[in-house]
Amino acid sequence: MSSRRVVALACWRAHGFKGRGLACAVAAACLLAVVAPAAAQRAEPAPRELAEVGVTEHYDAQAPLELKFVDSDGGELSLGEVFDGTRPTILTLNYSDCPMLCSLQLNGLVDAIKKMEWTAGQEYQIVTVSIDPTETPERARATKQKYLREYGRTGTASGWRFLTSRKEADIRRLADTVGFGYKYLPDTRQYAHAAVLIICTPDGRVSRYIGGVDYDPQTLRFALLEAAEGKVGSAWDRVLLFCFHYDETSGRYAPAARRLMQLGGAATVVAVGATLGAYWMREWRRAARGAVEAG
Repeated sequence: MSSRRVVALACWRAHGFKGRGLACAVAAACLLAVVAPAAAQRAEPAPRELAEVGVTEHYDAQAPLELKFVDSDGGELSLGEVFDGTRPTILTLNYSDCPMLCSLQLNGLVDAIKKMEWTAGQEYQIVTVSIDPTETPERARATKQKYLREYGRTGTASGWRFLTSRKEADIRRLADTVGFGYKYLPDTRQYAHAAVLIICTPDGRVSRYIGGVDYDPQTLRFALLEAAEGKVGSAWDRVLLFCFHYDETSGRYAPAARRLMQLGGAATVVAVGATLGAYWMREWRRAARGAVEAG
């Protein structure tokens, strides 16, 4: 478990702020997320409303598979049925009545997955869990339909689940397990929360966190490939993943010099071996022909 805290994006209207004030507050919060590593170095005290908000990285944490939620069609299912061991998952925690941040995050996610060759529901799945216990399946269904239209790929409805629960304790337990801190602000009836994609293994363990609202398609694909544990992707995909490592500073996968050297060395050995083998085979055949002619 990592104790590093990720600077949170606040998704709420500060008391007394309206109109331009709201836009400025949200814009400032989004800027904090982009410059989170630098801001963390300054160690400035967080606003009181954000004291419980952020992301604590719980790598390899197992999602509580026995918890039950309701999907956007009104059916009940457990997280064990969601994380069924077949493909990796992009997990997000949002809510449909969020005034701005959730839309920014999910729009950013759609922009990224539209640029990927992989398709939701085939190589991976997306699960969006509402942090608002008052959100209904009908409201979640409307939100799902909106983002599926933006995604624009047919046959992907089963690849992106929107889950709700009336049990706040269950929502909180899932959030605490994956390190997602959020807080309800009764004065504004909104939630302060972070913007982060939580990449999970097919059986529901946390593999990677990708923060912010703008996502690089290659980073997302590599994170899913890493989480898949060999269950999706081609052999070439796994070779590429071997040559890259996740850079916590940049939030992207970058070439790993040592692994590239290892791969290059192995390729050199194979090439030299093939060349020498061909040479020795020609010499052996030449000698064999000479022996036959001499006889």
